[in-house]
Formats: sequence, structure tokens, C-alpha cells
Amino acid sequence: MKVIRLREGRERSLLRRHPWVFDSAVFKGAGDSGETVRVESHEGGFLAWAAFSPASRMRARAWSFTEAERIDAQFFHRKLLAAVGLRQRLQVPSDGVRLVHGESDGLPGFVVDRYGSTLVAQFLSAGAERWKKVLADTLLEVTGLAHLYERSDAAARGLEGLPEVKGWLRGSGPTELTIAEHEWKFGLDIAGGHKTGFYLDQRESRARFAQWVRRLGAQRVLNCYCYTGGFTVAALAGGAGEVTSIDSSGPALERARANVALNGFDVARNEFLDADVNASLRRFGEEGRSFDAIVLDPPKLAPTVAHAEKAARAYKDINRLALKLLAPGGVLFTYSCSGGISADLFHKIVASAGTDAGVDGYIADRMGAAPDHSMTLTFPEGEYLKGLVVIRKA
Repeated sequence: MKVIRLREGRERSLLRRHPWVFDSAVFKGAGDSGETVRVESHEGGFLAWAAFSPASRMRARAWSFTEAERIDAQFFHRKLLAAVGLRQRLQVPSDGVRLVHGESDGLPGFVVDRYGSTLVAQFLSAGAERWKKVLADTLLEVTGLAHLYERSDAAARGLEGLPEVKGWLRGSGPTELTIAEHEWKFGLDIAGGHKTGFYLDQRESRARFAQWVRRLGAQRVLNCYCYTGGFTVAALAGGAGEVTSIDSSGPALERARANVALNGFDVARNEFLDADVNASLRRFGEEGRSFDAIVLDPPKLAPTVAHAEKAARAYKDINRLALKLLAPGGVLFTYSCSGGISADLFHKIVASAGTDAGVDGYIADRMGAAPDHSMTLTFPEGEYLKGLVVIRKA
């Protein structure tokens, strides 16, 4: 077994069972891409079994912190059984479920979503790539399913020195699917949609938004970065009279229209804008428009802390514009999915946006990813999605 020895004093994170080892922490040692290596402290004490990645700044990702454990097919069988078993206990109100959530499930760089009888997996790390065949076969065994589509086309693959891969890994079938969520239905495309085809992490937020629209009797709703219309459908289910949905992707907007119709709502009651969100918010302000409920769910603006300052300005600008458009007593659901923006920093950004807009509000709730997107005590980076529910003061 190859050994990675850390620099003096760089073992603290592994002792806390955090799975990442960066290149700057490595004193000596190496391995092949995805190879299991023994990680030791500078003094030679065992710390973890990890997958080595020679191309990445994240030089190793821990599989296990137990010295007696073997990283083999049985290990992955146990991990996948535990991950799938957790989701069964959660009783997720959808047949679209996150079954494996990478590091939080002890499987760094491996993500699996289930859409009905179809599985979609992302192998995003060198370790997951090396064990791909075992992971794929074991996943089908544990779930009893036969169809597995691979969506290893995220930018993270490039950081690991791996090419993008997409296509059927086991079985075959349609890539255009429909799932049930709460009392709604959503069409999606596992081959061409974002992530694995759908934003399952916003499932609970969509339900909560429908509740707030109903509670406030909100009639005019604005859904920014609407993608395929999840929050649009939620608003209409909550009784909204009209919803304006904005996205810069024409195909996403077509899917949003289809999802509105799929749920029995009148598409003619809704406005779908293929446009830039910032420019649209400014134009609405100039036109004197206001809204009773607004959703801001932008794409990732700060993948790391190094991008936080620039992203903070962008988040502040869209929240300032949205708060000025929000009617007194109205509700704003605002989000950051950026790992480089902490929950505390996001709160400060939105507060600063309110100050600049001359608007104050009550924080009625804090939102995060749906519970099947597991988050553990030892891996705080799992809390990537942060949301605030703000009621504008009258």
C-alpha cells in the first residue's frame, strides 16, 4: 500500500474526520489516479485510507478513518446500503430522490439521483472513477434497478484530470422523464438538464413557497432564474394569479411552460421571459411594477472562498433590486448555492442589500437543501445551499 505523509501539524482536519487533504498538506508520497493510499501524520501515525488524485489541488479524499478497514467491493456495498437505507427512512415526498450525496455519505465525489426507475450518477473524483464498475454494479444490486445513466460532465471532472463522460452506463431507456413531487408533476431531461436533470435540493423550498403564497394571498409573483419552473408551479399551486418567470435559457423556459401545463394550470396566465435577470429587475423598477412574492435562485456565483468578494457584490445587487420591487408585506425567497458563501455572510449580504434599497424585513425562515442531500457534523461544506425567507416590513 502506498503511503502519503503529511507535513507537521497538518493532520488536524483528518483527526476531526474531515475527508479532504490538499496538496499543500502533503510532505511526501504519491499514488496513481484514484488509487487507495494510506495517509499518515508527519510522525507516521495512521490517519485515513484515501483516494489519491495527482492532478487535483485536493490531493486525496478519505474513504475511511478506520485502520482495520479494507477499501474493497464489500466496503462500497456497506456504504451504498447505508445511503439508500437513510433515504428510505426519510420518506421523501417524491420519486425524485438524492440517494448518494458524496462526502456526506462517505463516498467522496460520487453523486446519485433516482428518478422513478432510472438512476443518474456522477463520478466526479479520481477515486469514484477508479471504482466506477464496482459502484455501478453495487448500486443496481442495492436498489434493485436496471437503468443507470452517467452524467460525469461537470467541471469538477476537469479539476481531477478526468474527461467528461455522459451516456448510459447500465441498461438503456428514455432520457425524458416525469417525476411526482408533493402533489405536482415535473418533466425533466437527464441527458441535457442541469446537474443530473433537476434541482431536487429545492424540493422543500418549493413546498414552503406554495404555503407562503397561499398564506399571504400573493397574486403577483416573480420567479428569477426559474430554470424549468419548479417555483412557478409552486406559486400557481399556492393560488397566485399570475407569475412572471425569467431565465436566460430558451429551452429551460420551454420546459417551464410544459411543466405549468402538465400540472393543469393556464399557461396564458403566466409570463415567460428569455432575458437577463438584472436587466429585467431594473426595467421593472423603472416601470413601477411590484410583486407580492419573489424568488431569487441564481446559479453558483462563488464555487470557492476565493470568489466570495466578487460574488457578494452580485448577490447584493440582485437582492437590492428585488427588495425594491417587493410590495410591503410581500415575501422574498432568496438563495445562494455557492460553497464560498457562508450562511452568515449571505445574511449580511442580504441585510446590506436591504439597507441600500431602503427596505427592512423580517426573517421568517431559513432554508437549506432537502434532507436527502445529507449534511454531516464533520463536513460543513455539505451546507452549500443557503436560503432566507424575508417578509418586507409594511
